Amino acid sequence: MKKSGFTLLGWLIAFALFAQSNQKISLEDIYTQGTFRSETVKGLRSMNDGEHYTTLEGDRKVVRNSYKTGQQVDVLFDLSKIEKAPLTYFTEYQLSDDETKILLTTNKRKIYRHSYTAQHYIWNSVTKELTALSDKGAQQLATFSPDGERVAFVSDNNLFIKNLKFGNESQITYDGKENEIINGAPDWVYEEEFGFNKAFWWSPDSKFLAFIRFDETKVPEFSMIKYAGESPKQDEKSPYPQIETFKYPKAGETNSTVSVMSYELYSRLTINVDIGSNTDIYIPRLTWTPDSKDLVVMRFNRLQNQLDVLYANPFTGESKPIFTEKNDKYVDEDFLDAFMYLEDGRFIVSSERDGWRHLYLYDRLGFEQGQLTKGKFDVTDFYGYDPSQKVFYYQAAAESPLRREVYFTSLDGKKQGKISTMEGTNKADFSKNFNYYVNYYSCSDTPSLITLHDKKNKLIRTLQDNTVLKSKLQSYNLPKKEFFRFTTSEGIELNGYMIKPANFDESQRHPVLITQYSGPNSQKVKDEWDNIGWNHYLAQEGFLVVSVDPRGTAARGEDFRKVTYLQLGKYESDDLVETARFLGSLNYVDKENIGIFGWSYGGFMTLLSMQKGGELFKAGISVAPVTNWRFYDTIYTERFMRTPQENPDGYDDNSPLTHAGDIKGRLLIVHGSADDNVHAQNTYEFTERLVQEGVQFDMAIYVNRNHSISGGYTTMHLYTKMTNFLKEQLQ
Repeated sequence: MKKSGFTLLGWLIAFALFAQSNQKISLEDIYTQGTFRSETVKGLRSMNDGEHYTTLEGDRKVVRNSYKTGQQVDVLFDLSKIEKAPLTYFTEYQLSDDETKILLTTNKRKIYRHSYTAQHYIWNSVTKELTALSDKGAQQLATFSPDGERVAFVSDNNLFIKNLKFGNESQITYDGKENEIINGAPDWVYEEEFGFNKAFWWSPDSKFLAFIRFDETKVPEFSMIKYAGESPKQDEKSPYPQIETFKYPKAGETNSTVSVMSYELYSRLTINVDIGSNTDIYIPRLTWTPDSKDLVVMRFNRLQNQLDVLYANPFTGESKPIFTEKNDKYVDEDFLDAFMYLEDGRFIVSSERDGWRHLYLYDRLGFEQGQLTKGKFDVTDFYGYDPSQKVFYYQAAAESPLRREVYFTSLDGKKQGKISTMEGTNKADFSKNFNYYVNYYSCSDTPSLITLHDKKNKLIRTLQDNTVLKSKLQSYNLPKKEFFRFTTSEGIELNGYMIKPANFDESQRHPVLITQYSGPNSQKVKDEWDNIGWNHYLAQEGFLVVSVDPRGTAARGEDFRKVTYLQLGKYESDDLVETARFLGSLNYVDKENIGIFGWSYGGFMTLLSMQKGGELFKAGISVAPVTNWRFYDTIYTERFMRTPQENPDGYDDNSPLTHAGDIKGRLLIVHGSADDNVHAQNTYEFTERLVQEGVQFDMAIYVNRNHSISGGYTTMHLYTKMTNFLKEQLQ
């Protein structure tokens, strides 16, 4: 009897463990409950001494930590200890350079992708006072001066400076006006395509504030109709919808005219900096030489195949070119943020001049001192220079385009090596004295692992290993991402991954969903942690989920990356059609049930691939697609396509509008009616072509939603709709 009872108990335990390890993912887990959310270290910043760093704890506390031990040392600011505090939480913080003041950001209200308005407060650790930055409405882009005595910010398209010592607020510009003049903040297209939202820069000595002025007067306007609803909230009692109008230059149209201005705080004079006589240009960044003697202006021509770096006298505005980067196709925008000054005035640039993205060192006057990195691989980030060791730190895809490692090198190459030790994706954050670094690591089966190391690579402490998430994942029978390669009929080797259905049986044939983005210099196929999401859910539901990076994508050199120049969509869609053919040849794939999904550029690819692939694709989902590049903005589109006037065939030959009648599979097309990025016009124009070609389709328009199609229950609704569509069409 005892033996029988023990066996039964063991069986029950085993069954319970099996059941526990076979929980199923739900869409609610992913989109409303955050069940699989990974944790990180928020707001990590190195302090001046290089021996301490700060972090944001929750939304009420800034703490100081020791690099040497990885332990908390003290609390720099605790909102809960402030009596009658004028704010209840904050989401971001800045330390002044002397580290005596903290600028707190709260009540953020989004404008576009990077921009927002917010309320800002300043904590003075010396006087123990917490004060509002301004009482005249919300601000944008609040930034300490290097000496910590002032804060510059934008409000209603004008620039202001708050003097923290005396409490007075000075207005620097007066001509700001919606849809006409912007001072100190980029216009829509600069923000979206040059990836920044602040267009003013303090000089290191705090004596000047340089800024870009955008004159949008001649830029064509785009209008969107907004209705009553959850987001944005409109007057539900009004019988008429509202119209939002903003400046949006489509390919070939007129851009903002930009000016570079230098404001001297002592004289309160603003002078116009000479940036040349040609006004059809871009100014994507300003900066300063470390000694504050020169304002540094980056100037792009409209085709973006020549970037000039100018030195300008901030007192007179006189300028001269000291460096020029040219490219037969285009200078990638990654150049902008890789450009970095060393303390002695030398600077680093990122260039593809030898066919791969590498780092080069120049002296202050623009004379090359040497190529820092060499080899058939792309450098993907530059971290800085350690003057004590005389080495440069950088990130690269040197071992595989799927992975990222952290390296160091000296100018002469005699000292070089790899400091990351784990295979996957590594990213480093160094202390200011380069004695320590924090490594952010993940791979396809390991969530984010954040570790603190000293300069000898010794592990000091694990800051976050996502133990809770990893323990939770043990309860689910999750399929793993498997990487593969295949060679197309054109002899092109492509990288991909697949997530196989749970309890995968190779003797059975499975429906396939190809999910991709495919845009220039993008990358979906990487050895890094993907949050448990829709792909895993679909695999659980019986789909084989596959992603492939076609030609034009990242980390495989300039030739692979820029082959799509002047004909966006051609080679990418060819490769995705080849992907469908390859998958159809596998004995565990149901070649009669292959679908394709993509969002934005990926939505464009879904349409073009279905048109070229015909019967290969039984179904497809295209979310927020570009359907002709004539409808998209100047900076992004012309970088890869030039203007429609110069390259009309490039725009039309690979436009889904041109081939609407070639779609054979069932299409679900989705768009947000208030998409300020890829306008719903793209979908309306395309579906009208489908109607006239007699092609049946399914369509979903999400009212008032932007390019992310989110807010409230929207995301859950969208992914439920797309899941149901795939089950109906492919299973």
